[in-house]
Parts: sequence; structure tokens; C-alpha cells
Amino acid sequence: MPKPIYVLNGPNLNLLGVREPHIYGTTTLAQVQELAQTRAESFGFDVVFRQSNHEGDLIDWIQEARTEASAMVINPAGYGHTSVALLDSLKTLTIPVVECHLSNPAAREDFRRHTFVSLAARGQVTGFGPASYELAVEAAARLASDKA
Repeated sequence: MPKPIYVLNGPNLNLLGVREPHIYGTTTLAQVQELAQTRAESFGFDVVFRQSNHEGDLIDWIQEARTEASAMVINPAGYGHTSVALLDSLKTLTIPVVECHLSNPAAREDFRRHTFVSLAARGQVTGFGPASYELAVEAAARLASDKA
């Protein structure tokens, strides 16, 4: 079996299902994990699914992925708009990176329209709610398979 696809989730995503359901929906992060795992398995991949409210944890996992992952899906949440450190760590990867968001940042506040993560990502999947994760995992799997 190939190396897994890492799916990393930034701050406040642990509150999915209860935090601003009018924007993020009522699906929980555990349910999103199930969707991502199922989609990855259909392409022959496993998923390492993690969430942290701490920037350093995310950076440590990105560095770990350098040798342990086939591809990465990342929903940086608020850190996408603020963290050059996250960008710098993503730029060390040679695996495909897909940025993922439940909502469509381009249709929200001005400050959400730019993400540092996009500078290191092959592409973005945004605005499809939990299906964004399924589509992002599929894109990551396809990119990783093309690379093999």
C-alpha cells in the first residue's frame, strides 16, 4: 500500500457541527474524517487525519509528511490568512498539496480572499462543505498516483 494522504486541519475545526453552522454546516469533524477516509480508500490510500489549534503542531506534521505521506490535504482555517511559517513549511514538501475549505473564502470578508497556503498548493477546493474534503482527497490521490 502507498504512503497515506495526510489531511491536516487548523484552528477551530474541532468545533465543526456547532460553530457557525450557517457557514460551516452541521457535519462534525469526525464525520468529515469518515468521508475523507472512504474517498481515499477508493483510490487505494489510507488517511492520517489530524486537527490542532496550535500552529506549531501543524508545522511538525507538515515536516513529518515530508517522508511519511504520498500527498497532503490541508485546511489551514484562519492560519491560511496569517501564517508565513505554515507557508514556509509547506514549501519544503515535494509531495502534492491541496488546500481545502468548507466555505468559499473568495465570497466572504476581504481578508479571507488571500491565503499564504495557496502559494504552496497545487490547487484549492473550496465552498462545497464537507464534500470539499472528498474532492480534495480525490485530487491528492490522483496527483500522488500520477507521481508514482
